Amino acid sequence: MKLVTFEVDKQARPGRLAGDEIVDLSALAPDLKTLLERGLVEKAASASGRAFRRKEIKLLAPIPNPGLVLSVGMNYYEHLKEMKTPAPEKPAAFTKSLASIIGTDDPIRVPKSNPDMLDWEGEFSVVIGRLCHRVSAAQALDYVAGYTLVNDVSARDWVAPIFKATGLMGPIHAWEHNLLGKMFPTFCPMGPCIATKDEIRDPANVQIQTRLNGEVMQDANTDDLVFSVVKLIEYYSQFYLFRPGDVITTGSPSGVGFGRNPKVFMKPGDVVEVEVKEIGVLRNPIQT
Repeated sequence: MKLVTFEVDKQARPGRLAGDEIVDLSALAPDLKTLLERGLVEKAASASGRAFRRKEIKLLAPIPNPGLVLSVGMNYYEHLKEMKTPAPEKPAAFTKSLASIIGTDDPIRVPKSNPDMLDWEGEFSVVIGRLCHRVSAAQALDYVAGYTLVNDVSARDWVAPIFKATGLMGPIHAWEHNLLGKMFPTFCPMGPCIATKDEIRDPANVQIQTRLNGEVMQDANTDDLVFSVVKLIEYYSQFYLFRPGDVITTGSPSGVGFGRNPKVFMKPGDVVEVEVKEIGVLRNPIQT
């Protein structure tokens, strides 16, 4: 089943994608996060409601209002090689700005202050389905509602200074500025839907692809993850209390623009797409 948030008459509604139609699930819950909180995913599969033609409505981010987007980094072996970075002994992550979330087809806006090194990071992502704290890897998937896609858009202006920083505070400050390059408005495209667990039986074997103007830039499988989905949930749930609708990204595969020779960055007029067959295509144009 594919769950979406769509807009009708400037109002966001939860829905179920069924072929070329979207079934309105507003009778079950006002939004997808509430639907997850109420444990109504199974009922959503058979619930009836007004049907809208997909091409006639706008999709929003499936969870426009998560409590948390935990963005994992340094988590594909091949990506670490292209960035000349050793594999970490423990997972590494940061919280993505919730104000930067947009949906599929929404434009990624080039920041006026840092327009020249706009990079893509297509990421297979987990949507939490129920309260999750201190769970084991063996239990982890019991707390997952489904999966979506996130493009961790990054202004790369502060990557090079990380490798040049010296002393104690120099690298720390450089890393903080690198993370700020991921927080600009529109830098967290999410969607196009949540594919429930029955759609993706094994998150450790998922093919993900990122394309720039139709050209494949990233093409990887989650079997290249340093820390698998269940390991990430096990590790971070020791610290976080995850709530329904929270999102955990799993990191970027190899093929980012900064890692290429010569480097390639997004510019106005470009279109970036992230795809997992079972989830769909997260598509965003680049605009000023």
